[in-house]
Amino acid sequence: MTELLYYQDAYLQEFDAVVTACDTDGDALRVALDRTAFYPGGGGQPNDEGWLQCGDRRYRVGKVQKQGGEIWHTLVPEDGVPAPAVGDAAHGTLDWARRYKLMRTHTAMHILCGVVWRDYGASVTGGNMDPGKSRMDFEFASLSRDLIDEIEARCNAEVAAARPTHAQTLPREEAFQIPDLIRTKINLLPEGIAEVRTVEIAGLDLQADGGTHVHNTQEVGAIHIPDYKSKGAINKRIYIELPD
Repeated sequence: MTELLYYQDAYLQEFDAVVTACDTDGDALRVALDRTAFYPGGGGQPNDEGWLQCGDRRYRVGKVQKQGGEIWHTLVPEDGVPAPAVGDAAHGTLDWARRYKLMRTHTAMHILCGVVWRDYGASVTGGNMDPGKSRMDFEFASLSRDLIDEIEARCNAEVAAARPTHAQTLPREEAFQIPDLIRTKINLLPEGIAEVRTVEIAGLDLQADGGTHVHNTQEVGAIHIPDYKSKGAINKRIYIELPD
């Protein structure tokens, strides 16, 4: 089982580990580590990228995936650089600018979701993100530019409120006693999962979530909603961007 350092400290940028397994994925080389700060992706948040150093050998980490209890890191070695071996000491370095922007973006999505749920009672029907921008679909019958401007202003009020965020892991039975824990129209949590990780924005939002977030809404910065569109009779898409 890989130790998940990104849950212990989402701000960890570098870490030391040991290679526990080596494998190939098609033509690509991948390794498992005993511990990692690379987030493997999930819940709409892309996987982390960065670098892995084994002695004098340096590899680009381009894809990270969770399979069972292991986190696999797909490596892009330079020409002539030999593959790592099981037992090698490794030093991982995240592409921190990218990760931090994803953390800010993910928290921005939760702010949007919290505002829309609290003030308009609309459920989420889908979502996706890239660093600095994302889209979320909601069960709205109609949207207008005036309403979008109102939502944007309310989201930025929550940013300015500097609300702290907090993550915890609960037994499944306890987690599902929390009202409105699942905001999506379809419960995406597997039936057999024994524990549920939750992320709370104090006083605004509480959801089941497996991603990484900033400590405080103020870190998100300004939220801009540049566009929206209809995706169906009661399905509307809202786009958000973080200008910086």
